[in-house]
Amino acid sequence: MAYLTNIDIQTRVGATAYIQFADDDGDSIADVAVVDEIRLAAEAEVNSYLAARYQVPIDVAAHTDLSDMLKSVALDVAEYRLRLRRPPVSDDAGKRYDQTIAWLALIAKGVIALPAATPVSANSAQGTIATTTGDKRVLSRDEFSDY
Repeated sequence: MAYLTNIDIQTRVGATAYIQFADDDGDSIADVAVVDEIRLAAEAEVNSYLAARYQVPIDVAAHTDLSDMLKSVALDVAEYRLRLRRPPVSDDAGKRYDQTIAWLALIAKGVIALPAATPVSANSAQGTIATTTGDKRVLSRDEFSDY
């Protein structure tokens, strides 16, 4: 399941920048293979974080409420990777990338979850994820150290 298309990347960066960053043979046309590689790498990077908690790729047809969010996240990564081809990377693109990776890292750690209306399938290869509920622990080893 793809989170974005090459056209999405072109729309994000603009037609002129798209050609500037992805035209390796100098014919003033973005090289499809270059953009494909960037798109697939961006999706793989997003999935590498999501895989810590979820079965990837996320089925955006089954979770239409996540479709736009995953597209935006993958676009942040793809734009950054595209701009890296012709430095310098703009401050805005760099900040968006850093924020996106920080957000994905929080998902991978289980601090936050994908905001899906229906539960997203957990990654069964990771085993069971333990959670606890209830009040904070009342007694600990430190409190009994003098006894």
